[in-house]
Amino acid sequence: MANDGGISRSGASSEERADNEKQLSVQFKAQHAIVVAFFLLILTLNALALYLFCSGFLLSRLVLPNRSQCALPPVELLNGHTPGSHDRGCWHPKTFDKAVIILVDALRYDFTVPFQPQPGDEQPHHFHNALPVLYETAVQSPGNAFLRPFIADPPTTTLQRLKGLTTGSLPTLIDAGSNFAGTAIDEDNLIEQLYLAGKKVVHLGDDTWHSLFPGYFEPNLTRPYDSFNVWDLHTLDNGVNEHMFPLLEPEMAGRWDVLIGHYLGVDHAGHRYGPDHPAMTDKLQQMDRVFRSMIERLDDSTLLVVMGDHGMDAKGDHGGESDDEVEAALWMYSKKGVFGRSDPAFAEPPATAKVRPVGQIDLVPTLALLLGIPIPFNNLGQPIEEAFIGKKGADYKNMAEVSRLTAHQIHGYQGEYAKARNLDESATSSTQQLWRMAGQTWDEAVQSRNSADGAWKKAYQVYKAYEDENLRLCKNLWARFDLNSMMMGIIALVGTFAVIVMYAQSIQGDRAGLTPALLLHGLVGMSCGVVGAMLGKGGAGNTMQLAAFGAVAGPVVTMSIAFFRAREGLRVPYPRTFWGGLCFLSTLLLCIGFAANSFTIWEDEILLFLLTTFGVAMLASSLGQADSTDRNFGAANSLSFLAATRLSSLSRLCREEQMPYCVSTYYASALSSTSAGWQTLIPFVVALALPSILRYHYVRTKNFQGSAVIWIALALRIALVLTAAFWVLNAADDGDWYPSIPKATLKSSRTVLAQIVLAIAAAAGYSTYIWSPPLLLVRTEEPSSSSTPSTTSTSKPITPNHPTGGAILTTINPTPSTPRPKLLILGYANTHGTRYLLLPLIYLPALLLVQKPMGQGALALCTISILNVLEVLDACNLRRSPLGPVLLGIMGCFYFFKTGHQAALSTIQWETAFIPLKTIRYPWSPILITLNTFGPQILCAIAVPAVAMWKVPPKSPGLLGRIAGAMATHLLFYAAITVATVVEAAWLRRHLMLYRVFMPRMLMAGVVVLVVEVIGAVVAVGGVRWSVQSVAGVFGWAEG
Repeated sequence: MANDGGISRSGASSEERADNEKQLSVQFKAQHAIVVAFFLLILTLNALALYLFCSGFLLSRLVLPNRSQCALPPVELLNGHTPGSHDRGCWHPKTFDKAVIILVDALRYDFTVPFQPQPGDEQPHHFHNALPVLYETAVQSPGNAFLRPFIADPPTTTLQRLKGLTTGSLPTLIDAGSNFAGTAIDEDNLIEQLYLAGKKVVHLGDDTWHSLFPGYFEPNLTRPYDSFNVWDLHTLDNGVNEHMFPLLEPEMAGRWDVLIGHYLGVDHAGHRYGPDHPAMTDKLQQMDRVFRSMIERLDDSTLLVVMGDHGMDAKGDHGGESDDEVEAALWMYSKKGVFGRSDPAFAEPPATAKVRPVGQIDLVPTLALLLGIPIPFNNLGQPIEEAFIGKKGADYKNMAEVSRLTAHQIHGYQGEYAKARNLDESATSSTQQLWRMAGQTWDEAVQSRNSADGAWKKAYQVYKAYEDENLRLCKNLWARFDLNSMMMGIIALVGTFAVIVMYAQSIQGDRAGLTPALLLHGLVGMSCGVVGAMLGKGGAGNTMQLAAFGAVAGPVVTMSIAFFRAREGLRVPYPRTFWGGLCFLSTLLLCIGFAANSFTIWEDEILLFLLTTFGVAMLASSLGQADSTDRNFGAANSLSFLAATRLSSLSRLCREEQMPYCVSTYYASALSSTSAGWQTLIPFVVALALPSILRYHYVRTKNFQGSAVIWIALALRIALVLTAAFWVLNAADDGDWYPSIPKATLKSSRTVLAQIVLAIAAAAGYSTYIWSPPLLLVRTEEPSSSSTPSTTSTSKPITPNHPTGGAILTTINPTPSTPRPKLLILGYANTHGTRYLLLPLIYLPALLLVQKPMGQGALALCTISILNVLEVLDACNLRRSPLGPVLLGIMGCFYFFKTGHQAALSTIQWETAFIPLKTIRYPWSPILITLNTFGPQILCAIAVPAVAMWKVPPKSPGLLGRIAGAMATHLLFYAAITVATVVEAAWLRRHLMLYRVFMPRMLMAGVVVLVVEVIGAVVAVGGVRWSVQSVAGVFGWAEG
């Protein structure tokens, strides 16, 4: 009688067996769908909880609709100046009729001043002394030009900086996430005031301006360029030059009043190569030539302004608040000679950005008064001294006048804001005394006409003090948090965490059997919670928050009821084994440590310590196994895990706070964002070694059959070779290895290679995974004459260490008297594990493609470590312990840092969006950046089901429940970190390092837990279906 996988029952007909198999198949599909839906419910609860917390933590500033008007100055004007005239100046006599405003994206201040040797930095870099014109004119013609550090308010992203440069307002925390979703500015701003004054405004360059100020620019002369799609250094800049210089000719003088040019080449050079690269020298020298040409063409009535919107860090990135990122440059030039210095010591520009900086919001009142338009209503900046102090540096009367105007405008804004926010007088009491003192000193200066210089200077100083104090006050006001919303978010997050704990660690029976009741209770609770919140008496402003809280609280309560009803099958979730205790203590250590800024800063080193600890513990456990094969193989994989972890630790990208105790190795140097030449060999090593290592693990259990041969030996290796070729072409482009080959050709070639790799991973990979049969080889062996008859047959899996190497032997048509042929099934022992492992392997080419060469090496080592963990879990019989899921979580966090990332916006590798594309494409570009940023967490999350499936019998009752438990335990690790970072960010909301350390780590934890939950539910648990069905199609479905 032929063996059919062990599911046949004596006396049962084939029809009954078929019906039974069909029922079991339908039952599995239903249970599987319910498990996936349950994890999606957990994802929804966590997303709503994070929304609640962030809506209170990341407050946005209240935007007032008020507009300043030319005919209505904020205070009575001096000397009979009549307001309301754009020709003479609305509130103050204007100095210039026209302006050319040049914004050089990422123009850092030290790019503009001569290099000064410092200890440890004695040689100039490529970004030094390449743009001398700004410094030269400020020194040689101080009446015509001045140069000062120009400090940006973080976040240092272009869109937020443009808002600050045109409105004079400060960004708030929520602005950091909206850099790529620019919408029209709905508050008073310079561009709108120029438009209302009848000025013809022309814009050339970065198209972000058009999303912020739609309809304000001259349509026939304006030339916007796609800022994100132009990743080369020259197209946009050359386009700006092509259209700008004709407009500066005398015959075009009447066609425009304000000309805005936004150059991106310096910023792109920084992002692509880093600041210390010959390409940066070329771009800065080009800008130097451009500005000299502008000076030649400028007339006396036109003001020339050159500024940076932000700086860049040592790798050329920006977005954070490090000194290099916030220190931009501001240069003003006029042939009139109207600028002055109040002190001879100020004759030369500051040597560093730490000396005499001005805030970027100070540009707003300065330009408004110089061009004769009203100061925007929401402005918090103050006039820049050099522009109004007079050529002799002693016109304090003018300084007092412009400061008084600005102070009254700020005072009016402060009053309106206090009324809109219902602030009491105590909130603004710190400025009231200065305000009264400023009024008194002004009156004294007006009355002392004969000896007014000292009085005017004092009035100016008091008004300036008021403006400084008001700015400090507003920063404090906008740092206020909505504690109610934050508390609701924390409660919702902790409640969801408790549900995950119970699901992952308390259920003793089959989780898949209890999941339908939990899902039903959860959905009913969500519906009741939302309805209850909507029927509540909350105000209109908090309806969404109440509904979100109800949508989380309801399911938490109802699922708790479901757990209570099933309490006989539950246990208290506390560690019961050494491994459970180690996982618990490691997670607890991380959660507690995030309350310390030094721990958070050095998180990558802490994770290295934890992984090493786990590796040593696994080695000790392996050496303690009674079976010699388990002992040796477990020890070998433990040592391999330790070696891979230590080798991957050589890939480092240091954050600013780690210096000088950290050396970056991820790029060619600490001042570069390109890979070194030798690093391009790493992808070739990966292409050569990784498929061979994967093949070894499949061959060892006789599963290197069928689709495994096609994917690992052929498709994966081809994809990895093409990936290596892509990065060689990228390095050739970056390093200009082949000047005779056009860069467009290199770009097109590597784009095609990248698209082929993604096609292999997506189309060929998923087709292989979905339609692949189990990785088995069945063959018949004829009996030898000396063979011993056997009447037994087994469906029990042979261990991989069995002499048959993971095969199962059975007999065909046995009879007591004659030798029988033997049916040999190769790969039986690890049918489930190797079949499912194809899923993470089909994602591997895409994940490797989007990593830089060092990141590819680290991710390949991560893949090897995953295999090591699976083998150790089998050798030590630990597949049902929390070790595997928790260790994979720690590995995901560790390799996040090893692939060139930190918990900082500036380390996002935006160029990833262009690897297979020539332009931005939604949703593909964000997906590519997500794969690059969270590649290790994604890979480890997909591998989690393999923990429960590695080397288990083909007919394994309760397999889906164990897979769900492993995934829930994996999510539990990330959820614990999310809860800890959220609570600690709330507790430390007044800490000095909140915005620099704690908030970014909290936001990263929130994003990671959502990404992992999406991948875990949709890709990992969702992908289990095809693997289990494939195996069951051969061996039959397990009952129970």
